[in-house]
Amino acid sequence: MPRPRRTQISIEDTPYYHAWSRTVRRAFLTGVDDYTGKSYEHRREWIEEQILSLADIFAIDVAAYAVMSNHLHLVLRIDIESANNWSDREVVEQWHRCFNGTGLSQKFVKGEVIEEYQVAKLKHLIATYRSRLCDISWFMRCLNEPIARKANIEDNCTGHFWEGRFKSQALLDEAAVLACMAYVELNPIRAKMVDTLENSDHTSIQLRVNAALKGEQPSKLLPFIGDERLNQPKGINFALKDYLELVDETGRIIRDDKRGSISAKSTKILMKLNISSDNWIKLTSEFGELFHGPVGETQSLTRYCEHLQKRRRHFSKSCQHFQAD
Repeated sequence: MPRPRRTQISIEDTPYYHAWSRTVRRAFLTGVDDYTGKSYEHRREWIEEQILSLADIFAIDVAAYAVMSNHLHLVLRIDIESANNWSDREVVEQWHRCFNGTGLSQKFVKGEVIEEYQVAKLKHLIATYRSRLCDISWFMRCLNEPIARKANIEDNCTGHFWEGRFKSQALLDEAAVLACMAYVELNPIRAKMVDTLENSDHTSIQLRVNAALKGEQPSKLLPFIGDERLNQPKGINFALKDYLELVDETGRIIRDDKRGSISAKSTKILMKLNISSDNWIKLTSEFGELFHGPVGETQSLTRYCEHLQKRRRHFSKSCQHFQAD
């Protein structure tokens, strides 16, 4: 039986989560249907635009994404600090970018006088919106529902387009986050859709590579900020250049099936994560098979399970891959 989402998400343990959705009924998200010959490639733009639009609305950062023929992957970071720092007006304005709200919220954002008897109701409404704007379930709802409606109209049919619920898993430490990001961004290469990161259309890694060539980082993706330090900005505590080199080399190994041939330079990068080269290749190739629950080093998993009062540590054996041999 599926577990309630609230029992899987714990901001106290980690703000990072891997989320993915899959279509049903032989539905094509993108790609070309070999059976009918019909192309659905244009849907990639729908999805990418919606992902990046929501990243600008929600207090949820997009670290990585990849859109495949019948499913999509995301690595998300819940930014609870930004959500708490928004003013009441900012919360309502952000919410209205996705939904119409209520007559009361519309009245508030227009600067009209709120009657005294409505103040408590308005405060409750704003608190609800604030909570939803840092909720992965609402993020995925705002991503999947518009795509399903457009696809059903295009396919001239009704009913479910996505499986009943999106799946998600907690990423408990830096190594888990980076391994999952690489796994997500290498999806097109593993599927033999493309040969290089630069040609991985509608993925976060393509955005990062193109921006890096200009000495920049994509404005709507969670940035890499280098080593951890005091008063650091929001971002991933890893050097962007190191990450791009590591993922590029990993992609070449996976594509050419050269297991264990990772370079000495990338091996030094992996030493920062305390992951052996062989384990890194296995993680980025088989992440989806290795983990169906929370991901991280054994100690991180133990703390997470104890905090959420989980009696069993599912897939704890797979966590042993997050260590050097």
